Amino acid sequence: MKKRGILKISAAAVLLWGCTAAPAEEQKELIKYSNLSYDAGFDTVYAYTEYGTDEEAMKENFETGTGMFSQCNALFDIYNSYEGVSGLKEINDNAGKAPVEVDPVLIGMLKEAKNFSELTDGAFDITIGSILKVWHNYREEGIEENAAGRPGKVPSMEELQEAAAHTGWSHVTIDEEKNTVYLDDPEMSLDAGGIAKGYAAEMIGQALDDRVSSYASINAGRNIRTVHTKADGSDWRIGIVDPETGSSLLVISKPGSCSFVTSGDYERFYEGEDGTRYHHIIDPSTLMPAAYYRSVTIITEDSSAADCLSTALFCLSVEEGRAVLQKYEQQSGHTADAVWIMAKDKTQDTEGKDTDRYHIAYTEGLEGRITWSS
Repeated sequence: MKKRGILKISAAAVLLWGCTAAPAEEQKELIKYSNLSYDAGFDTVYAYTEYGTDEEAMKENFETGTGMFSQCNALFDIYNSYEGVSGLKEINDNAGKAPVEVDPVLIGMLKEAKNFSELTDGAFDITIGSILKVWHNYREEGIEENAAGRPGKVPSMEELQEAAAHTGWSHVTIDEEKNTVYLDDPEMSLDAGGIAKGYAAEMIGQALDDRVSSYASINAGRNIRTVHTKADGSDWRIGIVDPETGSSLLVISKPGSCSFVTSGDYERFYEGEDGTRYHHIIDPSTLMPAAYYRSVTIITEDSSAADCLSTALFCLSVEEGRAVLQKYEQQSGHTADAVWIMAKDKTQDTEGKDTDRYHIAYTEGLEGRITWSS
């Protein structure tokens, strides 16, 4: 069976360009450039749109982005090896054997992941690769069984606890001087599914910040990163979809450079013998798929942070999630907002908006920035 890419599928945020444009005197000067790649990496589509004055420069910006996305894919992939690249797969393959010299980009991602593990008290944790591997195998088999009209099997808690014995940052040694990473437990593995696309999108966004003359958007597998404010001063508009139907639930308006990342339970899942839907976002504290929400969306400047936070908050109550966002804001100096979409029967004691199907909670920073679908 062909192994899928390593990444958590974080879909549900859709960039809405709308019909606003630059003022008439600027509109004549700005050219719209759009392009996409189906094979840049991570088994997803990389899309880029820019408004500027130099089409050749905008094409170069697209190629720069796809090149960086492919680089990150090679470094963060845990299933495939790439010629001349030592990445996460090589680190995992050499667990308990020897340190592996890697690209500084990978060192940077690991340091970022460790920081968010500490910030979230372990709700975000890329060292649980051994647990995710168990669930990955059951999920792939379960999806095939469901397609044949049969329920899938569910791993026992004993199997999951055995895998959990081989996790934790205490087993990871990062030597920044030598650019090496070593896992001292041969049964341990790292899985960057909760950060990799966001980290790549943020790298690209920062690289293009000085190169984009007007404004642009990066859509890295629906991890959305905007660059600059639109020429007419209007907000970026990002739609969040109904996890059940795919139709629009609400639209968030934000100016300037920002990131929108959604974690949801509805793209990689299977139904078990007990009738429960088992999705791909695993709560490190329970070793089971997190059961609070249908989706969580994070809106903040840094795409890497948004990716980590969306995964972490999916595994926490709204109250706990708000506390994490406050800690992040204090640490980074960046504001961070969230939208929690939960089933009516799992509504928490939080203010928000009720629809026929959901209770939707959101942070105070989004007041006046949400347009609700009818």
